Amino acid sequence: MERLGKFWSTIVIILVLIAIFLSVNQIFYLGLFGITPIFEGYLYFLLACFIPLAFIIWPAKKSAGVQKIKWYDVILFLIPLVFFTYLGLNAETVTLMGWGTSAPTLPTIGSILVWFIVLEALRRVAGLVLMLISLVFSLFPLVTGYMPVNFLRGIPQDFVTTATNHIMSGNSILGVPMRTLGDLLVGFLIFGVVLVHTKGGDFFFNLAKSLFGRQRGGPAKVSVMGSAFFGMLSGSAVSNVVTTGSMTIPAMKRIGYSKHKAAAIEAASSTGGTTTPPIMGSAAFIMASFLAVPYGEIALAAAIPALLYFVGVLTQVDAYAAKHKIAGTPSDEEIPSFWQTLKTGWFFVGALILLIYLIVIVANEGHAPYYVSLFLILASFISKETRLTLKKTKDMILNAGKLIAEITTILAGVGFIVGSLSVTGVSFSFSRELVALAGDSALLILLAGAITSFILGLGMTVSAAYIFLAVVMAPALVQMGFDPIASHLFVLYWATVSYITPPVALSAYAASSIANASPIKTGFSAMQLGVVKYIMPFFFIYNTALIGRAEPVEVVVASLFALMGTWMIASAFEGYLIGLGELSVFLRIIVFVAGFLLFFPELLTSLSGLILTVIVYLGTTVKNRVTDVNA
Repeated sequence: MERLGKFWSTIVIILVLIAIFLSVNQIFYLGLFGITPIFEGYLYFLLACFIPLAFIIWPAKKSAGVQKIKWYDVILFLIPLVFFTYLGLNAETVTLMGWGTSAPTLPTIGSILVWFIVLEALRRVAGLVLMLISLVFSLFPLVTGYMPVNFLRGIPQDFVTTATNHIMSGNSILGVPMRTLGDLLVGFLIFGVVLVHTKGGDFFFNLAKSLFGRQRGGPAKVSVMGSAFFGMLSGSAVSNVVTTGSMTIPAMKRIGYSKHKAAAIEAASSTGGTTTPPIMGSAAFIMASFLAVPYGEIALAAAIPALLYFVGVLTQVDAYAAKHKIAGTPSDEEIPSFWQTLKTGWFFVGALILLIYLIVIVANEGHAPYYVSLFLILASFISKETRLTLKKTKDMILNAGKLIAEITTILAGVGFIVGSLSVTGVSFSFSRELVALAGDSALLILLAGAITSFILGLGMTVSAAYIFLAVVMAPALVQMGFDPIASHLFVLYWATVSYITPPVALSAYAASSIANASPIKTGFSAMQLGVVKYIMPFFFIYNTALIGRAEPVEVVVASLFALMGTWMIASAFEGYLIGLGELSVFLRIIVFVAGFLLFFPELLTSLSGLILTVIVYLGTTVKNRVTDVNA
């Protein structure tokens, strides 16, 4: 934020506070000062507050050093600020008069300018790859009539109509992603920033340290649980790595973990936060909008898979420590008292409970983050360490502005993709053709979905990849007879694996920079630790009991078998099984097969895995006793 200086920092703070006021006013239906815009007007005002920030927070070139704000940054800042404000003030006319298809000259010119200005903002915020993808798709209505492939051929539009449709209709920039931002995301993003600035990350780290610090491989388990706790509330993998990794990675290296293993543990643990309720990142909120279900239903569906993922990581972390005889935190290092930690930071646990209650029980996800943020701010004054001073408050608002501006720009840019596919009709024909191409093979379309999700995840943010696939891939899965929530979660899970999969592996790169380790080596190690994330989607899409969408008895039975399966698979990957010790190559294969059968979504197969597990234990125990007698 050094680039901003005092004047621009003040501008950012003013715009963020205006946006928060508008959001609270809209979500709570307050009508303060007689301000009661229609929803489209409210969204235009949010765009006016956050899109311009991309040009003063992010420089045109990502070169070293602090770059001053240039004259062209100011122009690019002013055009969307003025134009989106104009559209917000005239939102009723824009909507009722159908400016999305036929608009007056001035708004039409403005739409053309802002179309490409938003793409430039996207380049600055998210990189060239996502900008080019959005650019190509935004131009798609111009060429869809000439496409040689039938399912890519749709209803064409001329250049001017394409521009007005993108900016002034409900299909594109004001589509589902932006509506989700206005309904839910602004509040939850603010909550995440408040949590960090009231020292919530430090509290959850100390809580995990008090519980696991003295166990074998203690700092690694602290990394897993600390990142899980923090990820539950932040929903961001890379920020999770940066926040907790600076503390956990050096601690892991001190007790004997190799630098790439320490970085991989943090990367895998932080990536789990993107799919861990109650907050799972922006894609989960967009999922709720696509499916038209309460966000609490999505969070509940993701709970069991999240538990299984962290059990898989913890099992491997413990097995690695046992194999390499790595003890816990050295006795000369202080471990915080569990009760003292809880006593000083009880309100963070209270905030988590309140958030879950408001989302799941009250089912009021729009209001929830504001209530909990207010609770955290008031409760933070109890302690001098957590108390928000004037400087901390200023930094908090600036960070909130940067975070929301980033998400807003990405969602606006991705809106071009959704808008182009929907207005041309290709989104419907594409999913239909996918089903026809797959024939009766559900597995084939699942494999295609997984590969496509992963490839898109390499070049896009998780939110962008999910939104694209929610339009073209998820409907095809639903047409094949799969549960809608399971289908969308399948796509989301496979989009998030790019965080730990080379060559991109953003979480692994962030962690490796802290550990001074090889990013590629860290990425492959993180893949092993996060193995559950690769196989889980194929199981829960066939067995919806694993996402809680079945009778309670089925959910419990399926979860227990899956827990045992996760433990066996993770043990096989690390080569160590509790009770048996290190495993030979042959036993690792047998243990993996047993785990896979346990996990497999069919009762007879799961029972076969259980029997094989018992045979492995009994057979190895008998063999060891015979060996001891002969010795």
